[in-house]
Amino acid sequence: MVDFTGWEMPIHYGSQIDEHHQVRHEAGMFDVSHMTVVDIRGPQTREFLSFLLANDVAKLQQPGTALYSCMLNEGGAVIDDLIAYFLAEEWFRLVVNAATRDKDLAWLERQGAAFSVTITEQPELAMIAVQGPQARARVLSLLSEDHAVAADALQPFTAEHYGDLFIARTGYTGEDGFEVSIPAHQAEDFWQRLLEAGVAPCGLGARDTLRLEAGMNLYGQDMDDDFTPLESGLGWTVAMKDDRRFIGREALESQQARGISLRLVGLVLEGRGILRPQQKVLTPRGEGETTSGGFAPSPPATTETRATATECRDVRSCSAAGRRTTVRDWHQVPTGSTNNWEYLRKRSCTAPCRKRRRTAANRRWRCKSSRRTPPAATRRPAQSTSTSAPPRDAATAGTWPLRKWPLAIRWYTLTPRRNRPAGNEAAVARPR
Repeated sequence: MVDFTGWEMPIHYGSQIDEHHQVRHEAGMFDVSHMTVVDIRGPQTREFLSFLLANDVAKLQQPGTALYSCMLNEGGAVIDDLIAYFLAEEWFRLVVNAATRDKDLAWLERQGAAFSVTITEQPELAMIAVQGPQARARVLSLLSEDHAVAADALQPFTAEHYGDLFIARTGYTGEDGFEVSIPAHQAEDFWQRLLEAGVAPCGLGARDTLRLEAGMNLYGQDMDDDFTPLESGLGWTVAMKDDRRFIGREALESQQARGISLRLVGLVLEGRGILRPQQKVLTPRGEGETTSGGFAPSPPATTETRATATECRDVRSCSAAGRRTTVRDWHQVPTGSTNNWEYLRKRSCTAPCRKRRRTAANRRWRCKSSRRTPPAATRRPAQSTSTSAPPRDAATAGTWPLRKWPLAIRWYTLTPRRNRPAGNEAAVARPR
């Protein structure tokens, strides 16, 4: 047990790795009652949240729908990340982090003073996250027949009340499942019933490795009130297509106009060792620092270590500011998981290149011949855990995930033939 912002939390219930695999292959449950649940009610609730959040609650038109968003300060930096649920036109529910509870509640009260809303914390609610391929079926087995049928129809990022239970199809593991809010006095009984249904209890350790494999940010490590969502790999959560006014928008627009010098990217260590937070990363562009890191028990292809870090496009200006930089080199994460990673593969075959290879998932691919010598910018440094970042003009090259070549001895890039960059530069492919 460890102290976590005043809560006693288990690191594990026996074996952290077993708990991790239980979630990946069957079902595991986490007591996340430390999360802060806040209800916002009033005639101006939607207007208030439209001003408060970087994502746009106008997307939520059907009761029960939800979205993930950052809450920013005037400088555009992240105060916290949260999930907002639309329950009725004058009733939204926010679930925010425990570590930022006091700061978040003070910010909500301060900003809500100009709107006709009431802000109410719900400390009487406990929360149990049940995650894994079998998680939904095992939760449904504990509900009444009518409630089970209705809950089974929930789509991802939707939620509904079923008696005393508030069931949301959300999570923080990259797996399907439910997050169940329940009155605290009923939580122990519900936990025991899940245990009898074959759901394994899991601790903080497995929760961290699961979210890291899925490419999900952790507040306080991967972003905080010193970094904007554009620097933290969360630009997809910022809605600026219309003229909606929200806190931090002007700062983000100014940052976009100047150019984003820092970015959070994925990093994979393919040799022996484990990456940890705050480790130095050396690249031709300057020094970097890992923000999250750890052993990944179940990556998609081979057992590897993963980490997140920030990248600098202008080393001199960032170094002068004392900011963090790193390289881009990320293994493809599980299909369908919520993530913000960019994918990069650097591989070559040991023999002269097979010109084309067709697969059902990836169409046609072309491997550059292993007889060609890569430029210094794409060679893997000896005893290094990373490789150099691709050039700026390659940032949009490719549109499909890249596959790993079976035998790899040199570091080149596999790219779709039609999107292959000129020369021997590295390329980045984004998920469809």
